[in-house]
Amino acid sequence: MKFIETLRENTRVSSVWLCRAKSTHLTKTGKEYESITLQDKTGSVDGKIWDPGNPGIGDFDAPDYVAVDADVQLFNGSLQLNIRRIRKADESEYIPADYLPTSDKDNDVMFSELLEEIAGVKDPYLSRLLESFFLKDPAFVRKFRESSAAKSVHHGFMGGLLEHTLSVAKLCEYYCTAYPALNHDLLITAAICHDIGKTRELSAFPENSYTDEGQLLGHIVIGCEMLAEKIREIPGFPEKKAAELRHCIIAHHGEYEFGSPKKPALIEAMALNLADNTDAKMETFREILVQAGDNSGWLGFNRFLDSNLRKTSE
Repeated sequence: MKFIETLRENTRVSSVWLCRAKSTHLTKTGKEYESITLQDKTGSVDGKIWDPGNPGIGDFDAPDYVAVDADVQLFNGSLQLNIRRIRKADESEYIPADYLPTSDKDNDVMFSELLEEIAGVKDPYLSRLLESFFLKDPAFVRKFRESSAAKSVHHGFMGGLLEHTLSVAKLCEYYCTAYPALNHDLLITAAICHDIGKTRELSAFPENSYTDEGQLLGHIVIGCEMLAEKIREIPGFPEKKAAELRHCIIAHHGEYEFGSPKKPALIEAMALNLADNTDAKMETFREILVQAGDNSGWLGFNRFLDSNLRKTSE
């Protein structure tokens, strides 16, 4: 097979990939075309089928594995496939493990580091809460370690949720040393739990798509409900502490327009928002640079980063 990270502009490619998404659109002249997203473990690429009625265009849908013949082109700073032929692939033509994007960091090592962060939380109630998720709930742990942190924006790969959560927790550890006003145990607990709702917001791979619950509620509301369920099982859990923790979760996107029901009102909530935003944007930029390959020019406008991007010169 041809891995997506090896694709280069102005080449012809034939390979099998996983179709992650498929949709039909109209050109400005009213002609129908199909837009698809293809992926393997090294990344994803957009493809266009400009002539769906072509005999070489077979029946397929997401999440099918598809055999593709296409021209690789550059469009708005990103590679895009102009698909000439496509069909549903036979099972003998692919190995599923080649198509599930995974973190390049060791999952066991990351989880061990996360458990070290949990061990550093000394508050008895917050410690017990973290243990109820990450030490005593094997079904949750499995989902958490396998989940992505997003459908497409950042950390959209297996182990992405663990990688993102650990990075946010480590940033918060630094904040605690730089800003003593922060309540360490509250902030670290919030950092570790801020995206637990994504284990239910997003489906498992290879779909990695929004569930009905995810579409209707979103991971912030789901995460608060998950916390409330566990907190009710801990006798004597202080109500004010529970409210402050849940506030950090609901405010971690920082702004109403970004999905937060409340803006940060506690210094710990502000710190969590900054750490989450930092890791999300830095990882997004890193993934763009990786996908750019040898392209040293301008890479195009990115909506999430709100800027036209370019690699740093040598």
